[in-house]
Amino acid sequence: MTQNTAISAYWKAYVEEHPEAADHYDSAWAFGDSPRLADELLGLVLEGIKTGTASNKLVYEQQGLSLPFIGGYSILLDGEGSPRAIIETTRVETVPFNEVTAEFAYTEGEDDRTLESWRYEHEAFFTREFKRYGMSFDPAMPVVCENFRVVHVKPLP
Repeated sequence: MTQNTAISAYWKAYVEEHPEAADHYDSAWAFGDSPRLADELLGLVLEGIKTGTASNKLVYEQQGLSLPFIGGYSILLDGEGSPRAIIETTRVETVPFNEVTAEFAYTEGEDDRTLESWRYEHEAFFTREFKRYGMSFDPAMPVVCENFRVVHVKPLP
């Protein structure tokens, strides 16, 4: 089964049990920029620690993608691109990087959960991400701060 087929089948099965979600599908994606990071962050979600994620708004624009929306459902992928869970977006706010709050940083569940570690790790991540687009990190860059809840976890085979 291809990854796209597995993703489609997972969403179809979820919608059969939850038809109210049918028109609110957002996308399927993995955290981070490496299989290792995707698995690590997915693990935090599955443990109930990570309930937030931050994205680079300018990359959404570069890729022509829509921003996440409240009530939208996303399929979380593991480092191999296999579907592992479905989340529902509960809050979305776009703020400058240097105005992200300690409260939001805590919801990301990473490192020691402080704003200082969040800024350090995310500046490094966004710098890597910008490099692929020939752009530079800017502390005033717009960050999409998204909170979510897990609505389904796919059992491992």
